[in-house]
Amino acid sequence: MIDLHSHVLPGVDDGAKSEEVAVEMCRMALEDGTTHLVATPHSNYAYSYDREQHQQRLDKLQTLVPEIELVLGCDFHLSYENIEDALAHPGRYNIGRSRALLIEFSDFNIPPTVIKIFYELQDAGYRLVITHPERNAILLRHPERLHDMVDAGAFVQLTANSITGFWGKAAQKYSEALLKEGMVHIIASDAHDTKRRTPILSGARKAAARIIGEAGAQRLVKENPSALLHDQELEC
Repeated sequence: MIDLHSHVLPGVDDGAKSEEVAVEMCRMALEDGTTHLVATPHSNYAYSYDREQHQQRLDKLQTLVPEIELVLGCDFHLSYENIEDALAHPGRYNIGRSRALLIEFSDFNIPPTVIKIFYELQDAGYRLVITHPERNAILLRHPERLHDMVDAGAFVQLTANSITGFWGKAAQKYSEALLKEGMVHIIASDAHDTKRRTPILSGARKAAARIIGEAGAQRLVKENPSALLHDQELEC
């Protein structure tokens, strides 16, 4: 499996608090069957994003867990400042050397011009992946907005433990509805630690398989994440 969203990089945001925790998270992911783990530090009002320093930290972590392939990405908050910087510096926030960019929305505001923004980013070469819409208060109330974003070319990433109920019934039901509608392209862990928000995908894969079949579930944790990593077409 390939996990495109995790906060495994130690000491940079609200994820892994130490190198020891980061190593344990990597080993947990390995034992669960994950071969590639993307470290996606936040870039938002609380946490600044320094690509060079983050890469140095990730390179060090890679030496400690050579069995798993680590890739740098970003949990990119859709703010005016971030958008302007992403347009000015292509590749700064992407997953590895791919065109994939994880987009995180605020729970309090999604710009009314979001479709226009998406087209602008896509015109600049980005492939947009909306992270955890099932946990976003606005999209829970207005699911039609997510449909509009997918129609505009964005992909959807569910959080693994939303599907298994960790984030509550509303998130779980919305996850199941999106799976049934064929609106989900990726399942990722959004792991932050080794106790509660863990880098485990297998449980969600099994839960998704009960809804969309084993092949469909496997596509969301392997084939589609691989396609994004390598700038290939996704199976939707």
